[in-house]
Amino acid sequence: MKKELHIFFTALMFYTRIPCPATIDHHPDYLNKASRYFPLIGWIVGSVSFVTYYFSAFVFSNEIAVVLSMIAGILVTGAFHEDGFADVCDGFGGGWTKEKILLIMKDSAIGAFGAIGLVLLFLLKFQSLIQLISNIQIVGVGIGILSRSFGIEILLLFVAAHALSRLAAVSIVFTHEYSREDATSKSKPIAQNYTWKEIIGAFFFGLIPLLVLSYFQWQLFLAVIPVFVTRYFLARYFQKWIGGYTGDCLGATQQVCEVIFYLSIIAIWKFI
Repeated sequence: MKKELHIFFTALMFYTRIPCPATIDHHPDYLNKASRYFPLIGWIVGSVSFVTYYFSAFVFSNEIAVVLSMIAGILVTGAFHEDGFADVCDGFGGGWTKEKILLIMKDSAIGAFGAIGLVLLFLLKFQSLIQLISNIQIVGVGIGILSRSFGIEILLLFVAAHALSRLAAVSIVFTHEYSREDATSKSKPIAQNYTWKEIIGAFFFGLIPLLVLSYFQWQLFLAVIPVFVTRYFLARYFQKWIGGYTGDCLGATQQVCEVIFYLSIIAIWKFI
């Protein structure tokens, strides 16, 4: 149990800005095992985003509350995944060889592709959340359960999105090779070794929130299909151009799959 707590805190320290015990460091052995808790970190980030939204909604409009929830999520992770998304936009947008793409992604400066990508990503995420929350509010009022079920569904929506998208991202580690040949990336340690414990742990924590959300409507579990289809094509695209993945690729996958999850739920509610 003590070792598992150490591994969990290693994941928490690596993927978020949440303070951890002073004894926790970036030990390669624990970082290798930390991938099993990556989707669990999504539970924490999703919960923080929900709490921020929920209490902000008592004072402000839905739109402002959603923006504040997005800011809270970014602050908790230190824009870890958003930065990866921007780097991938710059790298694959401006590079035409593996070496050039990796060089651009390594640059800390943000370029036009990254800036444009982030603006469009945030706009799509914001609009998707507004529509999802509005739909849940309408259904809740219609059946008279808004006060209790409304909060639970929104919480599960946030948590499932963050957990499933992180599962999609970390699953690339299990199926593809790390692209960089040097040790310049912070994500190198988690790309070296994994066992069945990491795979089972990641899928357990990644799917549980969606399974619980599906209690309200079983069709919602179908959202896992477009998320992993997106993950498949992203991984194949990375493989084609750079022969594998980098930490930035994982961050970009998380961000894209999170938005795809929101869009999938909207589509399910509309057509099923």
